[in-house]
Formats: sequence, C-alpha cells, structure tokens
Amino acid sequence: MDPVDRHLLNEWCERWLGSVPVRHLFARHHLSSVVGLGLPDGRNVVVKIRPGATRIAGCVAVQRHLFGSGFPCPEPLLGPAPFGSGIATAETYLADGERLIADAVGTPLFAELLARLVGSAPPLASLPTLEPPPPWVAWGHEGAGIWPRPDDLNVDLNEETGATWIDEIGRRVRRRLLASPGAPIVGHVDWESQNLRWKGISPFSVDDWDSVAALSEPGIAGAAAAIFPSSADGRTVAATVEQTEAFLDAYQKARAIDWSADDQEICWAAGMWVLAFNAKKEVSGGGRGYLEHIQRESQERLLRAAA
Repeated sequence: MDPVDRHLLNEWCERWLGSVPVRHLFARHHLSSVVGLGLPDGRNVVVKIRPGATRIAGCVAVQRHLFGSGFPCPEPLLGPAPFGSGIATAETYLADGERLIADAVGTPLFAELLARLVGSAPPLASLPTLEPPPPWVAWGHEGAGIWPRPDDLNVDLNEETGATWIDEIGRRVRRRLLASPGAPIVGHVDWESQNLRWKGISPFSVDDWDSVAALSEPGIAGAAAAIFPSSADGRTVAATVEQTEAFLDAYQKARAIDWSADDQEICWAAGMWVLAFNAKKEVSGGGRGYLEHIQRESQERLLRAAA
C-alpha cells in the first residue's frame, strides 16, 4: 500500500480522534498502512488504513469484546471509518513486548493463549459478518480452482504452472476439510509469532486483528499449529511435525477437550492447507522456506490428515 497522505491523515485524526497529531512515531506499508501517532493530550495511537471490506467491522467488534474481557490486545478506539477511498481504524499503541521462542516451554504458551482467545471470544451470531476469511485459510472459497486469490500477490495461483505437486496436496487437503466443515466459531487465524508479543512468558499483546475469522475450532487450532514459530533472527517459519503435535496437545489441555479422530485429522489438514498455500505462493514470488518444508514433511502431514 502506498504511503499515507499526511494532510488526509491529519484531517482524519482531527475529525475522529479530536486533534491533529503532534508526533509521528512510525509508519509501515504493506497490505495496509499502519501509522503510530502521538496526540496533543499525550495519547499514543495506531491508525490502520486499508481498502474497504465489510468484515473489518466484525474484526473490530471481536477485538473490542476481547479487550473488555481482559485479553491482552490494544484497545480499539474507533472505526472502521472512511479514509479517502478506503477505511481506517484506531487503537491504543502498545510499544513493548518481544517475540517468544517456540521451545519446550514456549510452544504450550502459544497454544494456551489461542485457547484463551477462543474461549473468551464473542458468539459468532452476535457479530457483523467475518466473511470472507483471509485467503490462507479460505479452503471453503467459492471460486474456480483449488486456490483462492492471495491478498499480497497479483496472481492467480491456479494458473501458476510451477510445482504442480503442490496443487495435488491442496486438492487432497481441501477435499478433506470440506468433508468435515464443523461448526464455525471466532478465532485469530494469523497466529504467527510476529503478531504475538510477550514479557518473559506472560502475553503482552496480540496484534493483527484483521485476521479474525469464523472457522471450525480444529481448523483454527490446526492452522495456528503449523505457523506459530519464528527463527532465531525473528523470521516466521513453519512448524515441524513435532512442534505442531505439541501445540495441538497443549491446546486441547487448555480447552479441556479431547478431540475425536476426525477433529484431529481436520487440525492436520488445516495446517497442511496453510503450508501448501504459502508454498504455492513461493513459486510465484512469495515468502521463502515453505517449499522445502513441505517437501520434507508433506507425507507425514497428509497421513495424519487422512488426506
């Protein structure tokens, strides 16, 4: 996304936050523009600008509910509100916290925090729409072909001729997922370490609330269990089979549930879908490391998914 027009940003803040910013703390631009601002009354806020989407109102409602319940996340201040041709939201700026390593101690903490979020989330029926889900978990999309259109690449993955073996993986796990859709609940579906900040082993803030979606609970947990670790230099990396297994065990314990064999298979199928989607994007210039990862682990993951 292009850098934000400073004049338009000042006008938006004056209208919706009551004052023009006096400090610009940071700015990041990718799929959306995220700007940290200091206001004259001493508040530090984050304004996030992105293209309009009806699902954002539901995402903000989930974040507001969870903040009110004491869940660690920024407080939503307003929005979505019009911003030029798009929309914007504002939330408090939480500056502290660091990533947690997914080791024997850290892995259960990632799972327990997701279980806490799912257990504290509002009922789906009480919310505006959360549809459609982000593409990396949109195995139920209604478009032609196996893959939904990615949000960060201007390509049709179904027309990409490279690594067609990934298409077969996608076809198989999608068939498995659609065979057992399950009852949808509210969850966070971008459970990467970059979106989770900690103080020691205590959660400090969960970020990226545009990644709220309504899926089955095994689908939510399974997707998270495949993507939550980071490398020593802070890059998001795919989880190993062993890390995924440990995450899912800790999640069930935290939620006091004992999944059926079918639920377990959906967990593994959901994780395999996310990894395969990312690998297919890698063929078209997306992030690196997923192709090598699923070449090494796909057989075991597909076996556990009964796909």
